[in-house]
Amino acid sequence: MKDIITGAEALMRSLEHQGVKTIFGYPGGSIMPVFDALYDHRKTLNHILVRHEQGATHAAQGFARVSGEVGVCLVTSGPGATNTITGIADAMIDSTPLVVIAGQVGTGFLGTDAFQEVDLVGITQPITKWSYQIRSAEDVPWAVARAFYVAKSGRPGPVVLDFAKNAQVEKSEYAPAKLDYIRSYQPVPEMDEEAVSQAAELINSAERPLVLVGQGVELGDAQQELRAFIEKAGIPAGCTLLGLSALPTAHPLNKGMLGMHGNLGPNINTNKCDVLIAVGMRFDDRVTGKLDTYAKQAKIIHFDIDPAEI
Repeated sequence: MKDIITGAEALMRSLEHQGVKTIFGYPGGSIMPVFDALYDHRKTLNHILVRHEQGATHAAQGFARVSGEVGVCLVTSGPGATNTITGIADAMIDSTPLVVIAGQVGTGFLGTDAFQEVDLVGITQPITKWSYQIRSAEDVPWAVARAFYVAKSGRPGPVVLDFAKNAQVEKSEYAPAKLDYIRSYQPVPEMDEEAVSQAAELINSAERPLVLVGQGVELGDAQQELRAFIEKAGIPAGCTLLGLSALPTAHPLNKGMLGMHGNLGPNINTNKCDVLIAVGMRFDDRVTGKLDTYAKQAKIIHFDIDPAEI
């Protein structure tokens, strides 16, 4: 027999089902039923109280990067929700898995300019992988399962759940949900074997190849494969800021950080190589400078899980 519980309690159980142990947040009226439920789960869910909602998003990002897990934030509606925008945008740009759960006015007050009502879904759609408003308690298990799947699959990023207050207190049947597939969502593109063969030919014939290492190597847990590749081929590598951990600093083929804040060596190599192999990086302007003059002498091979970056 399924349990009949509140939406707030369903959220706590769903987070536990996802393996969450740490939550960063700041309470407020529109999310108070969730904080009441969180108190009942204080032995299994550790809440870290911040002093500002933006701090919650940045703390959750740091937690996600260090732990490899999804960072979770819990905030209230209105200013509490809008204070998270900078952190959400940063998580999107830096490919950090983040789930932000914000309180919202009850569904009966939506669209009335109610106290601390903002269109959080509309505001965050351009800076999230998915943004969804939970309007009923029965949606909670499914929405949480989808949020975590989307946040950590493919190219990781932030997800926002806008939790209406009436859905927090109303009751429904609860059963844990799990998602490993979403129709029309393809987190990992199919490999183009012909393109890989062409890349291999270019690399084998190169005289002055150079590898550019981005955070995608770390997110894909491909550090060992990268190291085996450059060592077998004897190819030097430069790293972006977020890709620095992909190679040991003292490795003889690691030429250091790229870009305007980086080392001289890899920047010179970029302009002298004949084949440039970019792995898990997005050619940020802080790395390339002017694109119309960047590595013009080289043929470029680009490996990335996000086709939009190719």
